[in-house]
This record gives sequence, C-alpha cells and structure tokens, in this order.
Amino acid sequence: MRILRSTWRFRSARIAAAVIVLIAVLAVFGRQLAPHDPLAQDPAAALRGPGAGHWLGTDYLGRDVLSRLMAGTGASVVGALEAVGIGLLAGVLPGLASVWLGPVFEWVSARIVDALLTLPYVVFAVAVTGVLGNGLTVAMAAIGMLLAPRFFRITRAAALSQAGSQYVEAAQLAGASRWWILRRHIWGKVAPTIAVTTAQALAAALLTVSSLAFLGLGVEPPLPTWGEILSSDLTYLSVQPWAPLVPGLLIMAGAAALNALADAVRDGAAAPDLDGPRPQPLAQEREHADVSLAAV
Repeated sequence: MRILRSTWRFRSARIAAAVIVLIAVLAVFGRQLAPHDPLAQDPAAALRGPGAGHWLGTDYLGRDVLSRLMAGTGASVVGALEAVGIGLLAGVLPGLASVWLGPVFEWVSARIVDALLTLPYVVFAVAVTGVLGNGLTVAMAAIGMLLAPRFFRITRAAALSQAGSQYVEAAQLAGASRWWILRRHIWGKVAPTIAVTTAQALAAALLTVSSLAFLGLGVEPPLPTWGEILSSDLTYLSVQPWAPLVPGLLIMAGAAALNALADAVRDGAAAPDLDGPRPQPLAQEREHADVSLAAV
C-alpha cells in the first residue's frame, strides 16, 4: 500500500493509469461500443474520409475504421497479456528457485536463459508460427518464452539481494521453512521490481503484437488488430495519407502509458514514506523479538 500511495503522487502515474483504463475498457467492451459492425463490408463506401456516418472514415472494403479500431483493441491487448503471462510463469518461478535449489539448478537455468537471450523477438515468433501454424496463442507463446529471461534475471537479482539479509538468516536459524521465508520476507521485497518489469514487458509485448499483425502473423483475418489496420492503411497512402495516424497513435499511447507507469512504480518504491512509519502491532513486534532471540 505504501508503494501505491507513493506512485499515485506522480502526475505521470495518474495520466498513464487513465490511458490504461481507457484501453482496458475498449479491450473488454470495444465490439459492443463500436458504432458499426467492424466486419461489415460496403464496397460502395470504400475509402471515404471522416464524416457524420463514419467518424474516422472507411477502409478499402468500406468497413468503418473507428469500429475496427475499437474491436481490434481486445485482440491486441489479449495478445500482450498472454505473452507477459507466459513470461512471468517461465521466468519468475525459476528465478526464485535458482536462489534456493542449489548450484546445479542455478547453472542449468542460467545457461537456458543465456541461450534465449540471443534470439530476436520478431524473427523467433515468425519461425515458430511458420513451424506450428499461424495463430495468436502460438505467436504469443514464442514471445513469452523470450520475455522469460528478463523476468528470470530481475527476479533472481532481487531475491539474491534479500537472501543474505540478517532477518532472513535469523528466520533460518529459528527453523523457518524456505516457503515461509519466501512468502513473508522475500516476496514483499521482490514484488515491486517484478511489477515494474511487468509493465515494461507489456509495453514491449504490445509493440511486438502490433509488429506481427503488421506482417500478417499471429492474428487470422478478418479479426481486426491495431497492427493489421495500420498495415492495410499503408497500402492506400495516396488516397488517405492521414489514415495510419490513428492506429499508430493508439499503439504509441499504449506503450508510452505502460512505460510511464513502470517508471512511476519504480520511483514510488524508492521514495520515502511521507506519511511516516506506522507503529507495528504488538503481535508482530513479539514475533520479530522471538525470531531475534532464537537467532541469539
């Protein structure tokens, strides 16, 4: 809660949160809020400019651009969430385990991470979709595996900095289990770092999802995504030179908001608590006293 209060004091965090909430609403309710059917074609109205009936105009098949952008938000956001979720599971758990399970597991996991770090995101995703078939889940699984090394190294570094602290050693001498130490002492210190990395990874994943969709990978037509809409608009620049601006701005706004929120969380975690230290409950004071006496 202290980190949340410190983060919320930053104006950039409030603006970023507003943008992220707006994108989340579009991701969930975009198709329902769209003024037109995003898949309905009207060749007679193709490549029309903005007007009363179509606020952002129509594409080369006469589909409403605003409706397609609103409906395509869900696929873009879900793809980024899938990739980051896979990266979290494949990176955080082994990163914590490498601190506690001995040098063999540490060496093997570190070598796997080093190998994954050499692979470029988009090229690896293209290769995986070429072998396993085109699909959003397949492409995001590939991206998630390449995000896992980032989570592994960040989590491992944060856990190592806490594993040798005095209160962890006191808990070990008192007979506390590794799970209890991890849950009570380590996780609370590691979680802010993981939160910052998650926000940054979401921004990177959103850009990667859009890049793959731009190349025609990851999402099968006619499902709209921001990257696919941007790609189709570039074909008709001579007729609608302004058309790529809106999907490009959406992608840029989403990535910028996530990066700004990550910076605010990092600064909030490092900022002192302006409300002052809160007194510990009597039971918690006794617990820490018991652990210190057991260590002595």
